Amino acid sequence: MTAPSESETFWEDLYRDASPETSGRPSTVLVRYAEKRTPGRALELGCGKGDDAVWLAGRGWTVTAVDVSATVLGFARANAERAGVADRVTFARHDLSQTFPQGEFDMVYAMFLESPVEFGRANALRQAASAVVPGGLLLVATHGSALPWRSGNPDHVFSTADEVLAGMALDMSGWTTVQVGPLTRQATGPEGQTAEVIDNLIVLERR
Repeated sequence: MTAPSESETFWEDLYRDASPETSGRPSTVLVRYAEKRTPGRALELGCGKGDDAVWLAGRGWTVTAVDVSATVLGFARANAERAGVADRVTFARHDLSQTFPQGEFDMVYAMFLESPVEFGRANALRQAASAVVPGGLLLVATHGSALPWRSGNPDHVFSTADEVLAGMALDMSGWTTVQVGPLTRQATGPEGQTAEVIDNLIVLERR
């Protein structure tokens, strides 16, 4: 049996002590770019407790949602069952440093696929792009500023959207740029606190 990777160990330890409860709210960025698209097949990288996948499934999408943590996938499955959309979401464990889900998709999205443990994100996002069908959407959001209610390194420098995109090394002749850059939004914390934060977005449509 293969030993767990550093990434799997980190996220399993984190979620083992976490509450299975979710906010029930989809990501603002996902809603912004997906709500007017025709439902089809979607792939989510780093699904966490499943709120984004549940929201999409409730709008008619068929979703494959993956995460490295078996524990959080259990939370996500229960979330989908409560919402009555379990038949439209396939949850699967993937350590993206080692495996990537098979298939082609009308939308591939990664909402804050970030980790203090290195797992080869640039390569995973490159594979994500290759899974998008013509006319489909690639949607990547990363943090552009700190969430004030979370502890972290105050000197951390956030990568810009252009830097993340450059690391993916895509042939941009095959893509139409919808947005590459920052977006400011109002975020809500776990105790109802609010703050203005910056998301860095890569939104591309395959030609």
